[in-house]
Amino acid sequence: MLRFASLASGSQGNCLVADSDGTRVLVDCGLSLTETERRLARAGLQPCDIAAILVTHEHGDHGGGVFDFAAAHGVAVYLTYGTRAALESEGKVLDGVRTQLVNGKESVAIGAMEARPFTVPHDAREPVQYVLSDGNARLGVLTDIGCSTAHVEQVLSGLDALVLECNYDLDMLWGGAYPKWLKQRIAGPMGHLDNRQSERLLGALERSKLKHVVGAHLSQHNNRPELARAALARALGCEESWIGIASQDEGFDWRSI
Repeated sequence: MLRFASLASGSQGNCLVADSDGTRVLVDCGLSLTETERRLARAGLQPCDIAAILVTHEHGDHGGGVFDFAAAHGVAVYLTYGTRAALESEGKVLDGVRTQLVNGKESVAIGAMEARPFTVPHDAREPVQYVLSDGNARLGVLTDIGCSTAHVEQVLSGLDALVLECNYDLDMLWGGAYPKWLKQRIAGPMGHLDNRQSERLLGALERSKLKHVVGAHLSQHNNRPELARAALARALGCEESWIGIASQDEGFDWRSI
């Protein structure tokens, strides 16, 4: 059985945990060491339960706490060459931490779990996102992407569960207080998805097996949960209440596939 939960999701830190028959991995760790430990305990886990951290890219809200946690608890870190180089240039890579390089073409086995990285357009050095599998069920995690591609839609079709970025509402972003350059970056093809883009991406997938869809990485300034939930529900033709939302403070509780 594959299950998953979010410790946090948003611009202040992202961290998702997945569990396949006792193999537990984190996807990103953008929280401080103590906060990651606290939120793992909230999910019923201890740091020693974590086998690996899969890093999507170097931005602080995803990679900022990776090496602190890995060094403190002897956890292996999986990341692309570009992500490692970017973190190293920031002084974030710590000696003694086991690292394994991944690319967007080959899956890696971690205990009872298979992790498939896939490339995405985002303004980072060599970003990837992940599909996790226990051999039966498949979970897709897509939290930072500027625009959809045919490759992304192919990889995410036929999933059993999907955690999907709904970063902003376009009207809220352009009407908000952010400087123009930041608005342009967020809304650009290497930035983030707005609710309507996420709706279109979800609508383009083969969705017959989906048991869970969770909107994630919502901006606290430029989006509202009800807007993201409504957009994803339109794509699925389902009740809005069926759509989950990952929050910054609470993430979301365990879901099983």
